[in-house]
Amino acid sequence: MNSRLDFRPVIIVGAARSGTNLLRDTLTRLPGYATWPCDELPSVWRHDNLQHPHDEFPAEIARPAVKRYVRRIFSRLAYKSGAQNVVEKTCANTLRVPFIDAILPEAVYLHLTRDGRDVTTSAMQRWTSKVDLSYTLKKVRYLPPSDLPFYAFRFLQNRLSQRRNREGRMAVWGPRFSGMNDCLNQPLAELCARQWQRSINKARHDLSALPAERWMEFSYEEFTAQPAAMMEQVGRFLGEDWTPKSIEDAVVNVRASSVGNWKRKLNAEDRELLASELGMDTRDDACSS
Repeated sequence: MNSRLDFRPVIIVGAARSGTNLLRDTLTRLPGYATWPCDELPSVWRHDNLQHPHDEFPAEIARPAVKRYVRRIFSRLAYKSGAQNVVEKTCANTLRVPFIDAILPEAVYLHLTRDGRDVTTSAMQRWTSKVDLSYTLKKVRYLPPSDLPFYAFRFLQNRLSQRRNREGRMAVWGPRFSGMNDCLNQPLAELCARQWQRSINKARHDLSALPAERWMEFSYEEFTAQPAAMMEQVGRFLGEDWTPKSIEDAVVNVRASSVGNWKRKLNAEDRELLASELGMDTRDDACSS
């Protein structure tokens, strides 16, 4: 049995490109909250489960060794930072809340949603982006040495596939949902939209099984429209009494400039595809998500 943690894990879940980085950075500008100096920790969550075929981890594979390993990583940061709250954001965790809860039963969850049309537009750019070496090296710092060959092979495979693909598309990017391999030949807009759909639906389903006081859901659009007011609500959920000045300082970088990007960036073919296949409203005057 693991002893109870003397700090609180705060897990941010949300589909890839939903603004989870912005939320994490805002939260960790507030006193008592800390996170790692890298974007995500996928290798920490996947350690000792490397061969699992996707990111939808059931609670049963949170074996004792896995629990000890993840809890140790969290505890090290809490000790080093002196924070009472350790914030973690890895987008694939949107697909595996039961697994996380089996490891960190002390955790609370913030579920950030976003308009699927904007998520699709942004995700399409990431699927075809060039490698960011500095970003990759930051994550390598937290890579267990025994897992290095696995990730090196995956990295090379992904980049070779990107070079050969006419669209410059990676072999795989973002959370790997169950059945995703069967969708890899779909048009990129459809694949990204399905990735968003599965992420948000799985998170909502799994979070609803937890006590209501352990999770909170709100949208990127709400967050960016009134960041201070939304962080006040987040503070109440977390049991915090942040001052208006501390909230003002924390939300200094929150902007709504990317809301509605799909209207400017989705071409006619992709708009028609999303409307016909997934029922998304892609008229320029559409305001529903």
